Amino acid sequence: MREFLTALALMLAIEGLSFAAFPRGMQRALKDASEMDEKLLRRIGVIAAIAGVFLVWVAKGFPAFNLL
Repeated sequence: MREFLTALALMLAIEGLSFAAFPRGMQRALKDASEMDEKLLRRIGVIAAIAGVFLVWVAKGFPAFNLL
């Protein structure tokens, strides 16, 4: 649970910094996303989730790294 809360806090911090540093760019990105096809957004979300899980898996001890 501690790692989940840490990950959530980091996500909020990065997202908050993005909005603070680039407000117009984030507005454009959100507008563009709202106009995208739902299926495309779903695919992007699934790919991002898989990439995130893979990166956590690698960071926490990908079994092949133990062989090196």
